[in-house]
Amino acid sequence: MANRITDLFNIKYPIIQAGMVWNSGWRLASAASNSGILGLIGAGSMYPEVLREHIQKCKKATKNPFGVNVPMLYPNIQEIMDIIVEEDVKIVFTSAGNPKTWTSWLKERGITVVHVVSSVKFALKAQAAGVDAVVAEGFEAGGHNGRDETTTLTLIPMVKEQIHIPLIAAGGIASGRGMLAAMVLGADGVQIGSRFVASEESSAHEAFKKLVVESKEGDTQLTLKELAPVRLIKNKFYNDVQELYKKSPTVEELNALLGRARAKKGMFEGDLIEGELEIGQIAGLIHDIKPVKHIVDDIITEFEKVKQSMDSFM
Repeated sequence: MANRITDLFNIKYPIIQAGMVWNSGWRLASAASNSGILGLIGAGSMYPEVLREHIQKCKKATKNPFGVNVPMLYPNIQEIMDIIVEEDVKIVFTSAGNPKTWTSWLKERGITVVHVVSSVKFALKAQAAGVDAVVAEGFEAGGHNGRDETTTLTLIPMVKEQIHIPLIAAGGIASGRGMLAAMVLGADGVQIGSRFVASEESSAHEAFKKLVVESKEGDTQLTLKELAPVRLIKNKFYNDVQELYKKSPTVEELNALLGRARAKKGMFEGDLIEGELEIGQIAGLIHDIKPVKHIVDDIITEFEKVKQSMDSFM
């Protein structure tokens, strides 16, 4: 299945396991890389020295390429980038910030850089900044999201029309069928997050994984746009946010309700009542928790099967 993405990362399949906060430690990233896709460690939920430990453990657990996802809105960014260079990580996905800030610095040090965007405007800015590829993430995705609510179905062809660098689709993709659809729309590969949350190697709390599997259509909602838009499973915390919205809250009041470590409490510690539970709309199609290798095998098997059926249809 060789193409621009497999060549760029030296992987077997054009699939990236998303670097999600509180879900994507070294176990998930190494299992993904060992399965022929690109595994990413999610640096957003890690102190610098914790990130270093995860990188070192990932190196021992896989001989295949892996990378680190770095949300640029987090503190200690210089220290995080220095550790990535010191530990000889060759692939970095940046998000939640201006790609011009770090792209040249990373590329000067021999690192492949990919930036996550949610619009054509920012895809063009990322390309102008010199990134090697972009991830275009639609409104369906879990976690922090774009304000414009552009769906993957419309975002991918619009971005494809405007850029010439490799394009990775994200948002609402968890199966071979979804992967094929994204590539028909113009993507060179896909980034998958929510499906890998419900894996045995994910660092998410078991209670959160089970809730993802139990989720149905309509159980998630994008909210907190005034802070940083985030898609959440509806629980007591989500309902508290909606009640506060009825009072036309200030940003300060929303921040006070959110507090600190709310995502850690929900996804990592398993507080399904007061925690922030980030997951994509595709959770309604996730029905089990299984090893990463089995997930990847299922995706590729379905991709090939559906592709073959479409070939005969045409």
